[in-house]
Amino acid sequence: MASKQDDGGWKKLLWNSETGELLGRTAASWFKITLFYVIFYGCLAGVFVGTIQAMLQTLSPFKPTWQDRVAPPGLSHTPVAEKAEVFFSKSDVDTFNAYTKAMKTFIKQYDDENQSDNLKFEDCGDQPGEYKNRGDLEIDMGVRKACRFPRSLLGPCSGLEDEYFGFKEGKPCLIVKLNRIVNFLPKPPKNNESIPEEAQPKVQPHIIPLYCTSKKEEDAGKIGEIKYYGIGEGFPLQYYPYYGKRLHPHYLQPLVALQFTNLTLNTELRIECKVFGENIDYNEKDRYQGRFEVKIQVTS
Repeated sequence: MASKQDDGGWKKLLWNSETGELLGRTAASWFKITLFYVIFYGCLAGVFVGTIQAMLQTLSPFKPTWQDRVAPPGLSHTPVAEKAEVFFSKSDVDTFNAYTKAMKTFIKQYDDENQSDNLKFEDCGDQPGEYKNRGDLEIDMGVRKACRFPRSLLGPCSGLEDEYFGFKEGKPCLIVKLNRIVNFLPKPPKNNESIPEEAQPKVQPHIIPLYCTSKKEEDAGKIGEIKYYGIGEGFPLQYYPYYGKRLHPHYLQPLVALQFTNLTLNTELRIECKVFGENIDYNEKDRYQGRFEVKIQVTS
């Protein structure tokens, strides 16, 4: 008997035919509470959407709103190796195949046929020049033209004549670039005081100089000659500023190719490369800010 009463109790809770209540509420009560929550959560959604829209109105579609804490550009190189170690045997193609493959993939965007459209690219000269002003960044003047950078400027490191980029001869190449920062204008050094004496001859107008040397003093005589290829053996100013992906989608960074022509074989060599500029500094916590280190070992 008790079981039947209990059974009828929960059924009555679900639906009470006498009062017309569903789960303890009449149809009018359910309508009111549903309407309340629809309005309540609708208001919350409106506040959220309104806040997002108000915030978006403060953002520029062309550049980051806040750049006061943006670090100077990083200096990076191709090929990128694990632990920054480029170890290979010049007599074994398999040991450097991954390096040359990465370089071919990267340099392909600099093929002449990819820069042939005169509506997208323009010639900016093969000598260092002044900044290329293409209008105010905040004014939507449409897509800006990009300076051409033919890969042939990289000489034997272009991959046009040597598909192995010097690796097969034990004279490996590295391709170096400054990372992009929207509207950043790298400034050449004002004088030679902040530059190591051995790097001072590389300072010239309209160029951000690049200089590489041994990280350890004991390796100084083992590095051999380093050849630089590119415009002015550095980063010419006419390729700056960069206007961002929206206004400068075809932009190509200027490159510098390094070729190590006489490395001591069977020896691990630690090399440091730096760019020098008035507004470029370094951070020991960031090994790629304005510089990079790489270990190279060539075995016979």
